Amino acid sequence: MVDKGGALEVAMAAVGDRWSMLVVAALLEGPLRFGQVADAVGGIAPNVLTARLRHLEREGLVAATPYSRRPLRLAYELTDPGRDLAGALALLTTWGARRQGTEGSRHHETCGTAVETRWYCPTCDRTVDDAEADELRHV
Repeated sequence: MVDKGGALEVAMAAVGDRWSMLVVAALLEGPLRFGQVADAVGGIAPNVLTARLRHLEREGLVAATPYSRRPLRLAYELTDPGRDLAGALALLTTWGARRQGTEGSRHHETCGTAVETRWYCPTCDRTVDDAEADELRHV
């Protein structure tokens, strides 16, 4: 299925680079100061982190709140749309773990079974199989 409506293009423009996704993943734990984000991400140059945080802020995914006025120091946290990326990051993490040959799936806390991600139609109250998934379209 090709994204003919441009939704994937919009998403990739917002968070489609390596550092932005890692910054969002770090902020899923809660608000962090600049140095804490840098430590959580690891290996990112300060100027690159500054650029990514500003970009994510312009996209409405991150909010910066001053915790010191002189000198100006900011704490960063995800907005609701930023937190909405948690599911996509979980899927990418699982996919990456499989590519590494490691166990990356999430497990149901109650029984310990690996959970699966499936397309689900709430109107029909059923999962959508692979054949139907090819027919999915963005509205």
